[in-house]
Amino acid sequence: MAKKPLILAIDQGTTSSRAMAFDDNAAIVSVAQREFAQIYPRPGWVEHDPEAIWSTTLLTAREAIGAAQAKGGEVVAIGITNQRETTLLWDRKSLKAVHNAIVWQDRRTADVCAALKSEGEEENVQRKTGLLLDPYFSATKLAFILDHVDGARARAERGELAFGTVDSFLLSRLTGGAHLTDATNASRTSLYNIREDRWDEQMLDRFRIPLAALPEVCDNVSDFGMTSPELFGRSIPVFAMIGDQQSAAIGQACLEPGDIKSTYGTGCFVLAPIKGFALSKNRLLTTISRRIDGNTHYALEGSIFIAGAAVQWLRDSLQIIKSSAETEALAKSLASNNGVYLVPAFAGLGAPHWAADARGLISGLTRGAGRAELARAALESVAYQTADLIDAMAADGAPCRTLKVDGGMVANDWLMQFLADIQNAPIDRPAFMETTALGAAFLAGVKAGVYGSFESIGKLRRTAEIFRPAMPDEQRRRLRAEWKTALDRALM
Repeated sequence: MAKKPLILAIDQGTTSSRAMAFDDNAAIVSVAQREFAQIYPRPGWVEHDPEAIWSTTLLTAREAIGAAQAKGGEVVAIGITNQRETTLLWDRKSLKAVHNAIVWQDRRTADVCAALKSEGEEENVQRKTGLLLDPYFSATKLAFILDHVDGARARAERGELAFGTVDSFLLSRLTGGAHLTDATNASRTSLYNIREDRWDEQMLDRFRIPLAALPEVCDNVSDFGMTSPELFGRSIPVFAMIGDQQSAAIGQACLEPGDIKSTYGTGCFVLAPIKGFALSKNRLLTTISRRIDGNTHYALEGSIFIAGAAVQWLRDSLQIIKSSAETEALAKSLASNNGVYLVPAFAGLGAPHWAADARGLISGLTRGAGRAELARAALESVAYQTADLIDAMAADGAPCRTLKVDGGMVANDWLMQFLADIQNAPIDRPAFMETTALGAAFLAGVKAGVYGSFESIGKLRRTAEIFRPAMPDEQRRRLRAEWKTALDRALM
């Protein structure tokens, strides 16, 4: 009997690596997940051990493939989706990184970005790359590694070292050395001209990055190479690579102007497809949403650095909850927020503020405030930040009719209702939550012949529940005004 063809999605995230095998109906056949340590060398610095990224990815992929095969399936292709902007530099021969991965949340290059802004560089950077000057993006992280690892710059200029975001690093390890990336990940580096689909010589010069270190940029659906046979017992083609937020948009069937999706994980990322290339006038990003068959599509994006990470902070640092799930009951236990607001600027503030030096604060504390107020404030902060982004998108000509949501936090019914209330728009929660992995699997599966055309993704998505706004306008305005007061204090 022929084995059932399956697609493996590798979903390498900020705090864990996951692998999922999908069948031809886009149902999960097997899943494996492993967390790995976050490294904080100094305040505002965030790193990952590249070997931890690789070992957890390899382990979960093997587990998912083994479990799928035990059920009579066979993985015929792999799609990779990944945390974006996180920066690695490795030896082309040994494939060993020369420095820890510098994570997208890292703020160590804030002074460099501020200096470039003061020199009037931001407009040119935005015009070519769609991005603003912020340590969030890869270019200044890479320059830091080149400048702080002995001999790295000279070796990179000689072509001995390879730069990549996590997708590219994983591909090199999976294939034994392929040095490729995709257009969505390239578009998050501040080095890629998204109008012309090429590495930009002026950006390379401005950020002092040698071209010899950069990967070749491919469509999201491409022949990225075959995995080394010793990894999984046989070679498997890698047919798709895509940044996690763009992958979630595909998994949510958020493909055309008018669609907006928001993913709630460690951070929060709101993405709105647009027609053609257009720059934001409200400090949002323009990014490549996908490039397929040489056709480039764009989206406006707003990035919130701290969403689920605020709840993790309550659990791991303050230790006032044992699990994230507790926050829903704590929030429900209060009739109101009692005037307590958390601005989670633990890694600065992202869109639309872009304040790298902002730091978190809690306002409105009284003697009666306790763990319930803090838990509710953490959840509310996610909704307020989302509403700020939705307002900016509307001002840029992309109003929100319905917000499609995904990610771990959307299982919280209280948060979903508050999100609908505070932004005054319906929230569409899908029946299948793992949209990031699904997007990458779907792209690989189309090329492998497991799925139909690219457009058929819309038939796979199902809505589980719609949360509709029910808050009085006066209450909404008051809460958002109080949030803005707290936000302004963090921005001072």
